[in-house]
Amino acid sequence: ALRWSEVMLRNVCPVVARAAGRLTAPARRPAPSTFAAAAISRPFSSEELVPGVGKGKTSTGLVGLPVDHEAVPKMITKYQALLDKMAASDMPEDAQYRKNVTAIAEFRIKAATENLDDPEAVEELCNCGQVEELVQQADNEMIVLDMYLRNRWWEYVKDNVIIEHNPDHEADDDGREWDAPLEKNTA
Repeated sequence: ALRWSEVMLRNVCPVVARAAGRLTAPARRPAPSTFAAAAISRPFSSEELVPGVGKGKTSTGLVGLPVDHEAVPKMITKYQALLDKMAASDMPEDAQYRKNVTAIAEFRIKAATENLDDPEAVEELCNCGQVEELVQQADNEMIVLDMYLRNRWWEYVKDNVIIEHNPDHEADDDGREWDAPLEKNTA
């Protein structure tokens, strides 16, 4: 007959019981081969998963950015939404911001469309991070585009601005204050 304390020790806290020498049977764990087979094969599929690649990817390695196995189709949708929003706006087609965003969005849509099942190829072609980051960049660009359209910033950009760098700040001073209000482009 076991005492109540021994029953509690054996059932509730096997680690303490094992340490005290009262529980000798170790906890059962699945054999490594069973675990490994479950980790690299998908149920109902003959396709094997390669850990860390494609559908076998378990981490982006970036805090706060989870793996998204549907990131490539999301990229296509989000970058197309950027293009559609610019097309529906009154931003001139010759605005430099519009040209830049259009070129980037069209390139990324093409890369994603041609490599739907190969996120690593999309990452290699775009050369701007993981596909999850590219989706996040599209979301951030939509925020910037909304601000750009709301504030009509293309009206403040002057054409043919020559940018030069002069390390002599005193010789570079043209009398303008940095906090002066912007003037609209009248051309």
